[in-house]
Amino acid sequence: MMDKCKWHPKLGRRQQAKCVWWTRRPKCVDEVAFQEEVVAVLKKSLEGADLPNLLFYGPPGTGKTSTILAAARELYGPELYKQRVLELNASDERGIQVVREKVKNFAQLTAAGTRQDGKPCPPFKIIILDEADSMTAPAQAALRRTMEKESRTTRFCLICNYISRIIEPLTSRCSKFRFKPLANQIQEKRLLDICEKENLKYSKESIAALVQVSEGDLRKAITFLQSAARLNVEKEISERVVIEIAGVVPSKMVHDLLQICFKGTFEKLEVAVRDLVDEGFAATQVLSQLHDSIIESDLNDKQKSVITEKMAVVDKCLADGADEYLQLLSLCSVVMQQASHN
Repeated sequence: MMDKCKWHPKLGRRQQAKCVWWTRRPKCVDEVAFQEEVVAVLKKSLEGADLPNLLFYGPPGTGKTSTILAAARELYGPELYKQRVLELNASDERGIQVVREKVKNFAQLTAAGTRQDGKPCPPFKIIILDEADSMTAPAQAALRRTMEKESRTTRFCLICNYISRIIEPLTSRCSKFRFKPLANQIQEKRLLDICEKENLKYSKESIAALVQVSEGDLRKAITFLQSAARLNVEKEISERVVIEIAGVVPSKMVHDLLQICFKGTFEKLEVAVRDLVDEGFAATQVLSQLHDSIIESDLNDKQKSVITEKMAVVDKCLADGADEYLQLLSLCSVVMQQASHN
């Protein structure tokens, strides 16, 4: 039976090569977008066929995993890649036992020789630990010794969102690289490239909305674009569809809620918050958009500080599973109280 292309089911195996994959990772380090410092250092390291232990950190969707996978492919080629690279993700078990057994056994194997294409092959392997900040402290401590002992045959690449959750002995053994959130114009260019190659109909407003709701996360932007394309087959992707898919609260609803906080009564506020919750909007999303609106409002600095402090408390309560309606009502009542001082 002929294999079918994931996003274009009518295409057979031969046509798949012409299909532009939505989620295609960069094939080489040069294709990584907007991380010039990291790319420059990695290219120099690849030229000398040597790598230090690496620690990549930064927001999600900025190219951390894609960068190290592209570098590994350039180093080893497609033939040796699977033998020389061990990738452990957050979905894999990565407790202290796994570090002691699986990681240690892989690290102890020696590697040498040349690639099938004749190019020199570095005499070390790469262990990629994705989402390393979710590893337990004992597992990280066990990794410290393995990292030091097997430095001749193995290089480690730790990838995380929060460097503060990695223990100090590990961070001191790695070259640290921060991945920045992607600039709006870089995201826009990538999204337009995908639209062009996938023959999608789109409006300028929809692309601008995608960039805005993804907040520097290219992976999220591509996912939203893919969902919008599936929802609007043969139709133009509109700004309204993007906002619906992203679960963003329409700006008019946020504006109306703030106007009630500034000039309305508490009874009206109760109704407005209840409507928001009943519409199914996530309280954390409402909180995020309210924060942006409050910062841009005409309130003075003291009032803004009181409101944002309350937002921090509400955010923590929501993370702990508190009632969304009561938390939003509590926040809006503080906004109303501060606005009444004007």
